[in-house]
Amino acid sequence: MSENECVVDAGADVVFAILGDGWSYAAWVVGASRIRDVDPSWPAPGGRIHHSVGAWPFLVDDTTTSLEYEPERRLRLRLRVWPVGHGEVEFRVTPMAAGCRVVMTEQAVSGPVALLPSAAADLALHPRNAEVLRRLKLIAERRT
Repeated sequence: MSENECVVDAGADVVFAILGDGWSYAAWVVGASRIRDVDPSWPAPGGRIHHSVGAWPFLVDDTTTSLEYEPERRLRLRLRVWPVGHGEVEFRVTPMAAGCRVVMTEQAVSGPVALLPSAAADLALHPRNAEVLRRLKLIAERRT
């Protein structure tokens, strides 16, 4: 499992407005290149974002599914990374006196990365997830 965190100079409501806007997914998720559709129920459990990963002309259509959603506190997702496997990502947001703390954890649950020892998997996931949080932070702070 890989864990990253950052402090955002914006409220949990702002961060969750971004997480809850499936159409903004490609702006902050590393690897997602376009959004094809967002289920009307997103981010409620079972709601999906239909996106593509890669760069043209080598795009792969994929989906991300919401598993659990607690507004302004927690969002847990199931990532389908075809043909590599599946992963689960969780965002936990804790309000602070000024802004909020965002913790992102990711774990590969199937595919080659899931077979790696935890430390090796973290080496693969940690830099990407640091960039995901950096983008999320920049967008949230720009909105305030």
